[in-house]
Amino acid sequence: MGFSEDNMKGVVLALLSSGFIGASFIIKKKGLRRAAATSGVRAGVGGYSYLLEPLWWLGMITMIVGEVANFVAYAFAPAVLVTPLGALSIIVSAVLAHFILKERLHKLGILGCVMCIAGSVIIVIHAPQEHAITSVQEIWSMATQPAFLLYVGSVIVLVFILVFHFAPQCGHTDVLVFTGICSLMGSLSVMSVKALGTSLKLTFEGNNQLIFSETWFFLLVVATCVITQMNYLNKALDTFNTAIVSPIYYVMFTTLTILASVIMFKDWDGQSGGTIMTEICGFIVVLSGTILLHSTKDFERSSSFRGSYAPVSPSLSTRLCSGNGELLKFNEEDAPPSEDI
Repeated sequence: MGFSEDNMKGVVLALLSSGFIGASFIIKKKGLRRAAATSGVRAGVGGYSYLLEPLWWLGMITMIVGEVANFVAYAFAPAVLVTPLGALSIIVSAVLAHFILKERLHKLGILGCVMCIAGSVIIVIHAPQEHAITSVQEIWSMATQPAFLLYVGSVIVLVFILVFHFAPQCGHTDVLVFTGICSLMGSLSVMSVKALGTSLKLTFEGNNQLIFSETWFFLLVVATCVITQMNYLNKALDTFNTAIVSPIYYVMFTTLTILASVIMFKDWDGQSGGTIMTEICGFIVVLSGTILLHSTKDFERSSSFRGSYAPVSPSLSTRLCSGNGELLKFNEEDAPPSEDI
């Protein structure tokens, strides 16, 4: 895959974006912990005291800087190239979580991260070139084609089901619920960001796109999706281990975004069957890493129980770890360090 000057700018901006976003996960979670300790109500159960916490706002500013860099990157490079580079945020957040939040990632979790990154690299290497776009109306015609409208409708239905059915029942015990909402909305936001970024780029080049209503519609979609993402991302970060939330969110978000891009921009048109199969294999590797990371979460908690409460019988320990989490939920943040034990 050849790299033009615009593609190189997009890659550099995407890497910077991943660094800022990965750090923002840690800063925001520190703020969420501090706010929960002050008010006694966690964001995961509906608390909003973190809005008064300066550290959380510092994390939000850091994330905004990363998102702005990401926004500009989409104006220079195709989504199938920019989006997978978010894998760097996994490394940043996992390393910072280890040293700052004392959240230790199991070796199998590290393997899962490596698999996610390897699968993403495969996708990037075989990513197709982006088609030249000359106006926002051209993007609008792509967004209103039947195949993409079907995808948008499916996303909206799934988000409503997750928000109103699954989130109240198992949102605090299954990491895929909150991250799924973020990822589904994120795939729509990236398509709108791509459209908006291209419109602004064309405007700065002298071809004014602000006079078209489609540009402002894409701006409204971006705002709606981002607000929804931030709300449920806060819930996910406050409820689950950062080293688990970050990779799973990345994998789901990347997969859905590339799928949306393939449907909307016809990225696979003109590619050989072998190249497409290689990209599918990359998806399989990424999804396998997600499953491994998800299973590692329960393993880490079970290990912590066995290390801290050795006299407890295995059957009781199993019930404590595998229950619905309402009667007795193990919280890694409240556990004393292994040195104290």
